[in-house]
Amino acid sequence: MNAAITSAPFLDPLTDFGFKYLFGAETNKGFLISFLNAVFKGEKKIIAIEYGATESAGNLKKLKKVFFDVTCTADNGKKFIIEMQQKKQEYFRDRCVFYLSRSINEQVSMGKRWQRPLKEIYLIALLNFKLTDSEPGSYLQNIALINKDTGKAFYNKLGFKFFELPCFNKKEEELETDLDKWLYTLKNMSTLTKVPLSFMDGVFFEFFQEAELNKMSKIDREIYASNFKTYNDHENTISYARKEGKIEGKAEGKAEGKAEGRIEGATKTRLLIARNLKQLGFPIDQIHKITKLPITQIENLE
Repeated sequence: MNAAITSAPFLDPLTDFGFKYLFGAETNKGFLISFLNAVFKGEKKIIAIEYGATESAGNLKKLKKVFFDVTCTADNGKKFIIEMQQKKQEYFRDRCVFYLSRSINEQVSMGKRWQRPLKEIYLIALLNFKLTDSEPGSYLQNIALINKDTGKAFYNKLGFKFFELPCFNKKEEELETDLDKWLYTLKNMSTLTKVPLSFMDGVFFEFFQEAELNKMSKIDREIYASNFKTYNDHENTISYARKEGKIEGKAEGKAEGKAEGRIEGATKTRLLIARNLKQLGFPIDQIHKITKLPITQIENLE
């Protein structure tokens, strides 16, 4: 198992595996119910949930998508899409709108008359990065459809809640609400060496107990280690490629002039990144989106 994992007593809930293990398994529904009730702060009361078909709850080996649909079986059958997103992605907001649009469409039977109101639907995203228009000191973007002239809500049964974890900087002694505790736990669990004193009972203590690596099965630990290593290898490759490209670019710049050096250095950076990503098995079209290099050039890289 990866040394970085074995040195920590708890799994990282912001990894693909950790997020699904703690929130997506059928046996851990109570954690997700507690989190959702903390998110809505008494506006809504979730008593029970059912996982939708988007993700097979508890199927921890399939980690291609880190989101799942959740239907609340109480409180008028409201529907939620829960997502964890580690890094910025191109067209992230478009994708979020697509998720909600698809879920709305699923409520309407094709070829039938409009006979009933739509159920409420929300997308709740835990982001391990800052959005481009983050407000200073704010970690929650609470998005709804409004009348731009009056500021009044146009439709109150659809919304987005984006939690930007890098913007949440409260210390343990500053935590006041259950939502504070959840965000603190999600952001810091991977670096904590023991359960915080204020988390020693209730659902949070159970959450830490469930996240203890030495209580997991050998198979689950191996899957987690593989997932953790893949993510870190990817990040290290990108970081190294950019560093090497900058060094080469600076050398070229000194020899041939600053302007030409910047251009060639940037090209070398993209080529090095593309070569490393190709060796890691990334699809050609994805490498093209990351590096902006021509597809034919990427295909010819060895």
